[in-house]
Amino acid sequence: MQKAKKKIYKNGLRVVTVPMKDNPTVTVLVLVGTGSDYEPKDINGISHFLEHMCFKGTVKRPKAIDIAHELDSLGCQYNAFTGSEYTGYYAKGDAKNFRQMFDIVTDIYLNSTFPESDMEKEKGVIIEEINMYEDMPASLVQDLWSEVLYGDQPSGRSTLGTKENIGKMIRDNFIEYKKAHYVAENTVVIVAGNITNEEVYKEIGKSFKDIKVGKSGKKPKTKDTQTKPEILVKFKETDQTHFVLGVRSFDIFNKNNVAVSMLSYVLGAGMSSRLFTKLREEMGVAYYVRALNSPSLDHGSFQISAGVNNERVLEVIEEIIKECNLLIKEKVSDKELEKVKSLVIGHTKMSLESTDDVANFYGGQELLKKEIKN
Repeated sequence: MQKAKKKIYKNGLRVVTVPMKDNPTVTVLVLVGTGSDYEPKDINGISHFLEHMCFKGTVKRPKAIDIAHELDSLGCQYNAFTGSEYTGYYAKGDAKNFRQMFDIVTDIYLNSTFPESDMEKEKGVIIEEINMYEDMPASLVQDLWSEVLYGDQPSGRSTLGTKENIGKMIRDNFIEYKKAHYVAENTVVIVAGNITNEEVYKEIGKSFKDIKVGKSGKKPKTKDTQTKPEILVKFKETDQTHFVLGVRSFDIFNKNNVAVSMLSYVLGAGMSSRLFTKLREEMGVAYYVRALNSPSLDHGSFQISAGVNNERVLEVIEEIIKECNLLIKEKVSDKELEKVKSLVIGHTKMSLESTDDVANFYGGQELLKKEIKN
């Protein structure tokens, strides 16, 4: 894999190219620095809703079926995603179709028309998406975790928003929100695969010459304080209890993140991790157990999550706390540390085998940290 190269245009647009000559595919990814952490309470959910609406038609491709048919005809994988701090639009396909793929993805990003008839129908789709995740306890518990950490501020709210908010949104909400955030200096275009830098720059010149220029909407600073232990419980009639146990950690710029990420591997990565061995192999109480470090722009958290038998929740939590206390009392052995280092390196290499993984890897770096580390 060749190194990534970054180019910044006069209007603030950032372009990251990663030529991969031996790979038959190419991924075009456009990222914008906005998500649910940027939303006022009354329009919580608009970043995600807007992402859906961008696929409903453009001036050049008036209907959703026009976009889908063209991408399917190229044999592409394509989609979009919305998180708390950025939103992305992408297509991956045969490198020979790069120019057409680039044209479609950038058209979706820049020229969506937000037809009102589709907007009303999409409200029902998103409400069903909310219902779906509410019926998935392992997913729902993550929203509850954010809520207990950050409460009634953007970082504590769901990316999907509320059903009430979705129901009352109008077309003008999308137009104003896009004007505020989808601007050149807040946009990163990443192309990874069997292309040259010059090919990408040529297409950038065609597609982004009229992108809106201006300062992007700002993210409210997250209040990240706590004075006592907190707990949030939501009852659902299920066969398992899914829980998250954790603490506040660091933002993405903190040098301690490397150590905390290594700690997550010691506790919950792989079948030889401490918590997998304890909960699944020895106690037989859980199918999954995970440990995760989640740094963000101005806050972060470290969590352990699992789904266990309803009758054994307290017993399991006690065992997890024992394992955590053991880390305070005893150093991780050299042998275990070497195993974890090998696991991290191996996972990292495997996660960078395909063009879409590479695009996401470099895109996330550039959008959040404004730097590229090869």
